[in-house]
Amino acid sequence: MSTFAGIDWGATHHQVAAVDDTGVEVFNKRHAHTVEGLDALIDRLAELPSLIGVAIERSDGIIVDRLHAAGIAVFPVSPRVSARARERHQAAARKSDRFDAFVLAETLRTDGHRWRSLQPSSDLHAELRQVVRHRRQAVESQIMVESQLRDTLLAYHPAVVGLFSSVDRDATLAFLRDYPTPRAASHVGEARMARFCSRIGYSGRVPPAVLVDRVRTHLLTASDGNVTGHRYAALHLADQLELFNNQLRSYNRRIDELLVQHPDHEIYLSFPATGRVLAAELCAEIGEDRDRYPTPQVLLAEAGAAPVTLASGKVQRVHIRWACNRRLRSTTTTWAHVLKRIDPPSRSRYLAKMERGATYHGALRAVSASWLRVLWRCWQDGTTYDPQRHRPNS
Repeated sequence: MSTFAGIDWGATHHQVAAVDDTGVEVFNKRHAHTVEGLDALIDRLAELPSLIGVAIERSDGIIVDRLHAAGIAVFPVSPRVSARARERHQAAARKSDRFDAFVLAETLRTDGHRWRSLQPSSDLHAELRQVVRHRRQAVESQIMVESQLRDTLLAYHPAVVGLFSSVDRDATLAFLRDYPTPRAASHVGEARMARFCSRIGYSGRVPPAVLVDRVRTHLLTASDGNVTGHRYAALHLADQLELFNNQLRSYNRRIDELLVQHPDHEIYLSFPATGRVLAAELCAEIGEDRDRYPTPQVLLAEAGAAPVTLASGKVQRVHIRWACNRRLRSTTTTWAHVLKRIDPPSRSRYLAKMERGATYHGALRAVSASWLRVLWRCWQDGTTYDPQRHRPNS
């Protein structure tokens, strides 16, 4: 008799259920996310006869590592797949930890023959993946704080906003600290601006006279009380942005160190418009298991670049694939956005899609899909991209 398990994981507790090969529930129990709780969970699973594996709505984390260390096959399940599976077993809306764990186990029993188990990552790849993901979170936080600082400056000191290329630039933050109010900035002439630029090591192409003109053109101000209050907040936001800037520089250095050690790094870096960070993101999210993607279409589906077609009678609709790796989809969309600017064939493909009525993101997905097919081929063959041999197809 074979058994199938499902885990509805949580931050403090995990609900574990198991069914036999006829669909009868063997057990359904809650375990704490503690040393003792996880030990008991693993021991309970190890006692099951002919355990096929565990279905769970995640692909990493402590519990997944513990399952792999115990030699238990792990089958990651998309939350969308779980939601549809719940509908099979319950007509009315119902959600509980016990029920969700049972549905995961039962779905593994009925559908698991079409799934692939998750292969453990090497330590190098696991570290690269986590550093890349944490960097992405830092970027998202930086963007949020930059937006807050921009809004604050527009409310009391708009001259700082357009002075340099962006609000989060080190030069912008330095100017804000030296001249945190419109009144302070009003005393900046060409000579003082030249000394400021020299002191901070500004190497931009804009001469001090032009920078001074930018300041004076937008030297608007608010009432004293508003200026004082906004100034207080702006300087704190500048401190946060400086912290994020330093963190991102540190993340980038670590990504460089890890990526060059990865056996696939030359493949990813050989493609146009990748660069170290984007190449690392592609490498981290695609993974190391080449058997996971037996065809390029499987990789396209994972990246959300393969649309879903719904056909019923004479009606056919094509829409975006929501069940995918959203991090990989975001990375490939960014890649396509750069490619359409620097690669003429990609630009032509993008414009052709737009002319046929595609949305902006739909056209970008078409570009990313064409390049992902080439990437899949090079990755499977272990060869770098050669523009003479490899060109994306329409």
